[in-house]
Amino acid sequence: MSAISGELQAMELADLLEWMARRAKTGTLHLTWRSTHKKLVVRDGLLDATGSNDPRDVLGQFLVRDGLLSEQQLFEALLMQEKDRRMLGTILISQGLITPAQLQQTLRETAEETVYGAFLWPEGRFEFHSWEDADTPLPLGLALPPLMEEGSWRQAEWERMRESLPGPDVSFRPRKGAVPPTEADARRLYELANGGYSLSRMSLETRRSPFETAAHLLSLCEQGVLEVDPSVRHDSANDVVAAIDQFHKTATTRLQEGRFDQALTAYENVLALDPLNQLAKKGVVSVGEARRRARAGSKVPLDKVPVLKVTAMALTKLSFAPQEGFVLSRINGEWNVRAILKLCPLPEDEALAIFARLIEQKVIDLT
Repeated sequence: MSAISGELQAMELADLLEWMARRAKTGTLHLTWRSTHKKLVVRDGLLDATGSNDPRDVLGQFLVRDGLLSEQQLFEALLMQEKDRRMLGTILISQGLITPAQLQQTLRETAEETVYGAFLWPEGRFEFHSWEDADTPLPLGLALPPLMEEGSWRQAEWERMRESLPGPDVSFRPRKGAVPPTEADARRLYELANGGYSLSRMSLETRRSPFETAAHLLSLCEQGVLEVDPSVRHDSANDVVAAIDQFHKTATTRLQEGRFDQALTAYENVLALDPLNQLAKKGVVSVGEARRRARAGSKVPLDKVPVLKVTAMALTKLSFAPQEGFVLSRINGEWNVRAILKLCPLPEDEALAIFARLIEQKVIDLT
């Protein structure tokens, strides 16, 4: 496997895409700017799939934005995905929520916007690894030249718009005496601007790319509805994606430590920045489940010896999760709970929660 890498200022994204298309390359192009990471998977010079840690580049957000799913439907599908590890699109199709054609179209739209967003980066790094991740379950087969053309046009337009915008953290305010717009999208941006939201925050709130959001905001400025707020300090070092990523890492660490209040606060901080962040929503659920496991486990004495209350024949007729089966297999009437915990590959709180559940179901007792 071969690889090339460098700075996007030295070899621009359009040149990279042109090179991959002309040489019919197969592999993965990794793009990094500040805390944002994107990957473009190509096969024989065609774009097959994309990935990104920017919440605006996630398939589920596009499905909700386009009215194909409700936020609750997406959330429930993601929870199901956590359990059975199937692809999100497969779950949604199996539930009759979207059609295969709708999935393919939204995947295409997600991939295109992921590419276009990278054209707006002022700098960054790239790495291309040949043959890496070349196989994708739902290959898109998108030609690269049209993406290069649209991305380059957006890049030029973005530079023009930046003459009126100090940066991605620019804020707006309603112009004095302006009449609020009636059109839904424009009205939403007007309300967010009146609430002091920056361009990057409004982009997250509306599930639109920074380019689309900026173009709409500048249009409202030209119509005399909004104006740039010069009183707000614009910090070009501010990185919403980095902040979200750091809060997620903090939440994961605190949850593993059993510091549930701090984990919950970190997830709430993510939702304050990105109210539609599905990972944070699942995190809030995880905190609640961990609390319940901890409460249940705290009631199980470690020095007690668990014994079966049902016969081996009866056990075969009951349904147990693999983790429960493992715990049951270690119950021999001699080892206490503490000894079994040392043999158990599960986190202690999960194992104790299993003991509590088996006691409640009257499968085992403690002596």
